[in-house]
Amino acid sequence: MSAMWTVFRREWGSYLATPVAYVFTVIFLMLAAALTFYLGGFFERGQADLQPFFAFHPWLYLFIVPAVSMRLWAEERGNGTIELLLTLPLPTWQAVLGKFLAAWCYIGLALALTFPMWITVDYLGDPDNGVILAGYIGSWLMAGAFLAVGECLSAATRNQVIAFILTASVCFLFLLAGYPLVQESARAWLPDALTDAISQLSFLTHFGAISRGLLDLRDIAFFAITILAWLVACTIVVDLKKAD
Repeated sequence: MSAMWTVFRREWGSYLATPVAYVFTVIFLMLAAALTFYLGGFFERGQADLQPFFAFHPWLYLFIVPAVSMRLWAEERGNGTIELLLTLPLPTWQAVLGKFLAAWCYIGLALALTFPMWITVDYLGDPDNGVILAGYIGSWLMAGAFLAVGECLSAATRNQVIAFILTASVCFLFLLAGYPLVQESARAWLPDALTDAISQLSFLTHFGAISRGLLDLRDIAFFAITILAWLVACTIVVDLKKAD
């Protein structure tokens, strides 16, 4: 596993050394604060919780995470460094996992930097901190699912812009599947069993339950399986590209 941690350190170091990563972090924090306090009506609601904060996370990740993931493999292929990476004595799955963990930790760091909002809520009222903690856990798991999708699609192309568009489009479909308006429309012409099955594939459905403080193992397992499935798919794609 030492080879995987070598890839992890390489990727993590690139985040710390690249000004773009800091720009993305600042943008995420500013958007999260603006959406929570202005569009989310944080003060107008008169409730000591972070529900408005977490409600916007799926839509924030729809743009922020693809921007992070698009470079994971597309940049390697565009710069011609993927050949060097793949000639190293490490299995492909370790390279895929090392890149994923570095990017996921970076997103986790950006998420952790929103802690002043939690402190603000604690100062203004008496919130259920267990619910807030569950919201952070769910948000990080959902970000991991977005990221796994993005890494797989980044491996499929050498163009970062195309990788961004593909990731945003696929993740949007995963979100849309659980959107109430889409569910209501689908029930009008699809069997309830099929509509419910589609809903269960949605990131929005499972994150919504966790953000309300319901840490159901089924929701956690959904994100874990989604991450694993897309990382396996990414490994297959990279191996196919290596064989070309």
